[in-house]
Amino acid sequence: MTSDFRGEEVAPPIGMQAASASAFSPLLARTQVAHDPIDPIAFDCVKFIVIRAGRARLFSEFGAHFVSVGDVAVLAANTLCGAEPDGWVATTTLYLDRDYVIDQVFWQYASQFQERPDASQFLDTHYAEPTQVLRIGKHRAGLMMPWLDELAALSAEGVPPDRFYRAQSLVSAVFDVLVPFIVVTSEGTGVARRNSSVPTAPRHRPFRPVRPEVLVIAQSLREELDRHWTVGELASRAHLSVSQLRRVFVDAFGKSPISYLTMLRAERMAHLLRVEDAPISEIAARVGWNDPDFAARQFRRSIGVSPSEYRRISSVAPAHSNPE
Repeated sequence: MTSDFRGEEVAPPIGMQAASASAFSPLLARTQVAHDPIDPIAFDCVKFIVIRAGRARLFSEFGAHFVSVGDVAVLAANTLCGAEPDGWVATTTLYLDRDYVIDQVFWQYASQFQERPDASQFLDTHYAEPTQVLRIGKHRAGLMMPWLDELAALSAEGVPPDRFYRAQSLVSAVFDVLVPFIVVTSEGTGVARRNSSVPTAPRHRPFRPVRPEVLVIAQSLREELDRHWTVGELASRAHLSVSQLRRVFVDAFGKSPISYLTMLRAERMAHLLRVEDAPISEIAARVGWNDPDFAARQFRRSIGVSPSEYRRISSVAPAHSNPE
């Protein structure tokens, strides 16, 4: 099991087949309480994190923002996000498979689309921001709590087929409250942004990609973060052409190999900044960024704050308090 806010309950990423007999489900909800800092982590799904109680500072591409009751963080698939609870924070996180979200958009705007890829393009164009904090207010958040509680209960072991439509109706009720607050843009996204939000496919699969070449590349990147990788070198290692490698890697992880490597480096750098006192330039070099200025830009782009600011904020552990 893997956690989002690592707390008293833990949520698996969408698409992951749990060690138990839990079945794949395109929608899940988990409620948890967190007391300790959470290093930035990315999930292979769209997430809506509803703050139920307490307060926390979130770190992601939107920067660093405090969230409390009445706030909802929306994260695109494969987007890093970490948190610093202000003592403690209780959340319910809604995990949605991106293909499932595309289906909802397709039927929402059915009069405008001819085929399903139109909905995917519409989503990438008009809902381009990978991270948002929605300030919906305590009253609207309170309206959603019974729906989220029921949805969390229904999806405790994966939503069973005979309860899917009830779960879907609860998601629709939540969307009815949240979607009007999501920032919509009329401009297209850049290549770099699209690389970070491409859906992973095919569906109904284990979280890990099935092609062994992709597994080899992903494992190599994780084990040798400090290596100066080139796409050509990675393609050679996988015995694929550069175009083939990019296609199968994006299919599996929703990112190009280099974008995936950047995410891994930012994730690792954030952890080291919190647990070690080594100079920032030294930590950056250890994850593969020898140019401190370039490292700072990449880190800020992924985490939302500079390395020095992240270290300053995360170095002070919040005092634990009783959430009752």
